[in-house]
Amino acid sequence: MEFRSNEIMHGEDAPFYRSLFKSMGYSDYELDHRPLIGIANTWNTCVPGHFNLNQVNEFVKKGIYSAGGTAVEFGTIGCCDGVAQGHIGMNYILPSREIICNSIEVMVQAHRLDGIVLLASCDKIVPGMLMAAARLDIPAIVCVGGPMLGGIEFDGRKSDLTSIDEAKGMCAAGKIDECEYKALENTACPSCGSCSFLGTANSMCCVSEALGMSLPGSALIPAPYGERLRSSFQAGRAIVDLVLKGITARQVITKESIRNAIKVTMAICGSTNAVLHLSAIANEAELDMNVVEEFRELNKTTPQIAKVNPAAKWDMDAFYRAGGIPRVMEHLGELLNTSSMTCTGKTITENLKEYTYSYPENPEIIKTVEEPFSKTGGVAVLDGNLAPHTAISKPGAIDPSLHRFTGKAKCYNSEEEAEKAILGGEIEKGDVVVIRYEGPKGGPGMREMFKAMKYMYGMGLAKSAALITDGRFSGTNNGCFVGHISPEAAEGGPLAIVENGDEISIDVIDGKLELHVSAEEIERRMKNWVRPDKPIPNGYLRLYSKVASSADKGAIIEC
Repeated sequence: MEFRSNEIMHGEDAPFYRSLFKSMGYSDYELDHRPLIGIANTWNTCVPGHFNLNQVNEFVKKGIYSAGGTAVEFGTIGCCDGVAQGHIGMNYILPSREIICNSIEVMVQAHRLDGIVLLASCDKIVPGMLMAAARLDIPAIVCVGGPMLGGIEFDGRKSDLTSIDEAKGMCAAGKIDECEYKALENTACPSCGSCSFLGTANSMCCVSEALGMSLPGSALIPAPYGERLRSSFQAGRAIVDLVLKGITARQVITKESIRNAIKVTMAICGSTNAVLHLSAIANEAELDMNVVEEFRELNKTTPQIAKVNPAAKWDMDAFYRAGGIPRVMEHLGELLNTSSMTCTGKTITENLKEYTYSYPENPEIIKTVEEPFSKTGGVAVLDGNLAPHTAISKPGAIDPSLHRFTGKAKCYNSEEEAEKAILGGEIEKGDVVVIRYEGPKGGPGMREMFKAMKYMYGMGLAKSAALITDGRFSGTNNGCFVGHISPEAAEGGPLAIVENGDEISIDVIDGKLELHVSAEEIERRMKNWVRPDKPIPNGYLRLYSKVASSADKGAIIEC
């Protein structure tokens, strides 16, 4: 069979290349007429979601060899959003996605690999790897490390990393004492794995499965479970089968599979960051589609049928036991294109027919389309005079009383300014906190306003105040929020000229974000606007700030 790797393994100059592999101990048996399968491993001890990936890697490798392939391994970077929260580190998180994508492209092309297994679990790493798969268009599978288990009971649910920031706000408000707050650092995160809520990490693992790029049922198997390793072994076997059948990433990542992934995101109330990442993946697959507009339209016709943390008390372990993504896709039924090809070499219909559930259904977590939690999707696209090029919100995680909210603006030109104001008691009921100059160019890097929202929750403002920004939000945020406002303030978007006391209306049902100031006044302010002189560090951030696109285009690097 003709493999890409034949160019180096069996050409006229093969002895030159083979000698390099043999210097590492590879045998003729491994190099003769077997597909060369790369394993891109983002293992490190900085990221709890990637801490177990070396173990996952061993089982993937066993699967590759058992199916007749030869494994070659390499590493790439992976950052932890949690460790990077609330300081300059978060400026680097979204831009790291492009480095991951580029590094995988370089390794695969330089070494003529026939297929690739992509090991990841966390926020920007999974989408970066999906982007690479779409760009390279070779056989590819994403194999994730799985979510961590939930922690000790706190505030009516199993605790997780976000409980600590909520507790800080509660401590500042006098609701709990400092000992209770500090005790959570030992009990909120009891195992390795991606954080135990439906943040961007687990949302994108679910998206990968919905796209057909991960094995059925694999997205939510908890990191400590033996099933996680058995699934990894099967991923190793499956990649060899894909190579032998000639099924490449762009046969799986299509317009219809992107729409399937959007519908699953809507149905589970996944992270708003999925809009950014699916836009970027579609761009790399060279699909002629406007993903933001697809989200807008599919929101109207896709019901929310699953509720987990942050929209409910249930953690990822409970979601997995309730049936996870296979159950969600099965219940969505005819709303999906189930004839789409997947990384098993079979269609969604065939996968679901063969899938065996290990645990009974839980209708408190996953409902049917006939009796959903909501008739519309959990993620919404907004526009209006404050967001001419759209903005994103998450009605599925917002209390219904806040689906339509009007309040007075309190404006801050950075995340740090806003957090200080929230913890200092400056924010009151009826306020709309405006955080600007945090977009892809202005941040730079489009930081998450995670802590600001959690502090508002802890201060008792989750149901009485709102927050809007040209930055992003963590998938675990709840309360009334709008992010991804485009154009961003640094590019002269209307967010830049909002003043304290201006009235702002948010409507996540009808998709509107309005500044109640006359068009003439907006024009006058825009003429007088001067972009703040915000220093940008030398190095990658300075480059990114010059070449990154706006959020409505996925914050991709435009060449």
